[in-house]
Amino acid sequence: MHTEDISTLLKNHSFLEDLKPEYIDLILSCASNVYFKDGTKIFSEGEEAKKFYLVRTGKVAVEINGREKGSIRILTLGPGQVLGWSWLVSPYLWHFDAYAIDDVRAVALDGECLRNKCEQNHDLGYELLKRFSELLEARLKATRMQLIDVYKKELN
Repeated sequence: MHTEDISTLLKNHSFLEDLKPEYIDLILSCASNVYFKDGTKIFSEGEEAKKFYLVRTGKVAVEINGREKGSIRILTLGPGQVLGWSWLVSPYLWHFDAYAIDDVRAVALDGECLRNKCEQNHDLGYELLKRFSELLEARLKATRMQLIDVYKKELN
C-alpha cells in the first residue's frame, strides 16, 4: 500500500479522524498496514508492547487469563476501534491476550516511533494522550461490566 493510502486510512479512522493534518503527517512514518488471518494470536500478556492497532476490518478478541477459569473474553473490537495502549506506559508490556476472530486488517502504529514524535512535538503528544485517556476510561468501564457478568453467572 502506498504512503498516501495509509495517510487516508489514518485520516478516516474514527480514533484520528479529526486530528490536525500536520499531526497525521508526523505519525505517518510510524504507520504500516497489517493483516491477521482468523485465529492468529496478535499479542500475549507479558510480551513487549511495540505497537497499537487501528482496526479497519474484522474482529479482535481481547482476553485475560482467569487462571483456573481459563481465558475470559473481556472485549471484542471491530472496525473503527483501537487495539492496545500498553505501548504508551512503561514498562511497555501487554496486559492482555489478543486474537483475530475474523480476518483482520488494521493500521499498526509503532509505539517507540510515536513516543519519539510526541517527545519532539508535545502538542501531538497531548492530543494523543487525551484520546487514549478517553479510550482507557471506556475500556475500564467495559472490563468492569464484563467481569460483573462473569461473576453473576458464577453465583447463579
